[in-house]
Amino acid sequence: MLARLWRWFVAPSQRYGWGAIFVVGGVAGIILWGGFNTFMEYTNTLEFCTSCHEMRDTVYQEYKQSSHYKNPSGVRAICSDCHVPKDWSAKLVRKIKATNELYHKIVGTIDTPEKFEAKRLELAENVWAEMQANNSRECRNCHDYDAMHFEKQTRRAAEKMRAGLDEGKTCIECHKFIVHKRPQDYEDDDR
Repeated sequence: MLARLWRWFVAPSQRYGWGAIFVVGGVAGIILWGGFNTFMEYTNTLEFCTSCHEMRDTVYQEYKQSSHYKNPSGVRAICSDCHVPKDWSAKLVRKIKATNELYHKIVGTIDTPEKFEAKRLELAENVWAEMQANNSRECRNCHDYDAMHFEKQTRRAAEKMRAGLDEGKTCIECHKFIVHKRPQDYEDDDR
């Protein structure tokens, strides 16, 4: 039985043994998977995010003025920390959605500062809706209510944070402009 199985494993199909076909296929699969995963991780780097002038000349400049870029603790959050989930399947879904952004780059929807500003509110609303739907999941990768020292916050900030916690609010409901500037045509009743 074992000898027969071995002969099948090494017996030539038309040109190669099944064993060789499985081994080569397995190695090719590992290489493809590794390459895919490596590229997915590369697209999460600050270098990649700022490689196009649309991002480098607009939102990246705003980000460099924010507390997520420079702060007393020296902890820096980059684009992917806020815009890409850590969970692999959710990350894959986000990367698939990002292909829409590539399409708009190719067709020139936001290729000038003026075009970007004209679309800024729509782009921001898409991000806010996503963050609202996932309970600000990416914010909570770093920020945790249980770890907050309310006594070291300003009185008003502590009151607002506690009220938000009691009301079940998600981070993005109150912190829309923590990194990026307010779109010119944005209107909010709670200024």
